[in-house]
Amino acid sequence: MLVFAAFTPHTPLLLPTIAKQQQKALGATTQAMKELAEELYAVHPETVLILSGHGAQFPDAFSINLHDHYRTDLTEFGDMATTREFFPDLEIIDRLQKYARNASLPFTLYSDPVLDYGTAVPLLLLTEHLLHISIVPVSYSAFPAKNHFEFGRLLKEVVIPSEKRIAVIASGDLSHALSSDAPAGFHPEGPIFDACVRDIVQTMTPSRLLQMVPKDVERAHECGYRPLLILMGLLEGMHMKPHEYVYDAPFGVGYLVAHFE
Repeated sequence: MLVFAAFTPHTPLLLPTIAKQQQKALGATTQAMKELAEELYAVHPETVLILSGHGAQFPDAFSINLHDHYRTDLTEFGDMATTREFFPDLEIIDRLQKYARNASLPFTLYSDPVLDYGTAVPLLLLTEHLLHISIVPVSYSAFPAKNHFEFGRLLKEVVIPSEKRIAVIASGDLSHALSSDAPAGFHPEGPIFDACVRDIVQTMTPSRLLQMVPKDVERAHECGYRPLLILMGLLEGMHMKPHEYVYDAPFGVGYLVAHFE
């Protein structure tokens, strides 16, 4: 059963071990993640299914990282100490691959003991006190928007009937082009994209997400569009109430924390 659904940023700057000097600027987002962590803890999930775009990606298939255990590794960001181990939910992964293949949806498995930062950062921030959860690390593809929405529908066919208490987290930062000093510089499509995504989340109108012009999405320089599409496909028809904890863009990158209750 689905007990929790959220959209979160995944910038490593949220970890104080990586960016102490940026913590004040990220205060609102950090506080939102703490509040979201409390909400997640309160529902006692057994499994966290997390959607990220920074793991191994296959342009022609959706994928899951299947390994006997995983660990976080943030040394590329200068953090040599922070690490945590997670274990897979083999039952849910097996069901997902069977459903995908029965639906003729391109799907593959790969194996990597190291979790990508798009997966690791939300897990570290949100599950500090959930010591016995299993995880399902999912990566999106290069397929069009419609396919990602349909993949979310497929995930729902596995998540909802399950007797396990499952949390789903879509991990992604919004536009990286909101200001002249942003990582991608300023592009007018950036602020437009972020404003549109926020409104879509608040009104739960995924059809507008599907109608976005691919070139405009590309020019926004985002990494949260496809995870959100999958999440919206999963939540379709469930009458969830969205709650935006925060939207902030202190470094020209949009960070959105939203919970669907």
